Amino acid sequence: MIELGVKQKLYIDHKTDFGVYLSDTPERNGKSDCVLLPKKQVPQNAKIGDEVEVFVYRDSKDREIATTNMPKLQLGELAVLEVAQVNNIGGFMYWGLEKDLLLPYSEQIVKVQKGDKYLVGLYIDKSDRLCATMKVYDFLRTDSPYKADDIVQGTVYGKNPEYGVFVAVDNKYNGMLQNKEIVRKLRIGETVQARVLSVREDGKLNLSLREKAHLQMDVDSAKIMEKLQENDGALPYHDKSAPEDIRSEFGMSKNEFKRAIGRLYKDKKIKISNTGITLIEK
Repeated sequence: MIELGVKQKLYIDHKTDFGVYLSDTPERNGKSDCVLLPKKQVPQNAKIGDEVEVFVYRDSKDREIATTNMPKLQLGELAVLEVAQVNNIGGFMYWGLEKDLLLPYSEQIVKVQKGDKYLVGLYIDKSDRLCATMKVYDFLRTDSPYKADDIVQGTVYGKNPEYGVFVAVDNKYNGMLQNKEIVRKLRIGETVQARVLSVREDGKLNLSLREKAHLQMDVDSAKIMEKLQENDGALPYHDKSAPEDIRSEFGMSKNEFKRAIGRLYKDKKIKISNTGITLIEK
């Protein structure tokens, strides 16, 4: 059986002036159940019965066609692809073949832009065409080799204001950043490096953009010092400030902010008052 959207080994069934027709069996079967491999891609000195590894997709006229070029993803797989162009039916993505891959508007999480890159999966739509989708949750695996405190890399593929940001670790494993573990604004398609907080019972990864607590305190203290220096040595934030104001300004929780300014106060680098924090001149 010749399959759409996957790499497979087929056999040269018969030749024409514009290429060879391939079948899924080495025995000749005429023109039925065959797919064309264009002449420019036929291996040199190829003969009837030879095995050829190809990928099968649909050309610009919606005909099944074989190619010896291998795309960046197959059915059921994920890959980060660049948007080649956008028109009234969706985005078209570079994926290594002559015909770009359609990402329909209905399969977009955010409106894509030419030149941007996004994590997508490959599927067959209701019209039996290969298409891309940004709805990749069902493509992701939960059998990662990672454990707590491992440093991983992944692609942001979704957001939920109530829970956090979803990350495809290694572009294949299911991971999540809870809101409290996010220190800056993230966009769909962005690559992030994170620390594994824990592995859930279902195999999904809980992630954090933060270091371990004692290391994060160093990072937070340095960030506060930098902002003080940028603002003439004074900031209108203190241990009574609203948590949302602190997160907006510093990208940290109120407890993290209090720990950091506590360290800076203990080290005699700042003064804390009811109106904010100020650098101590030395």
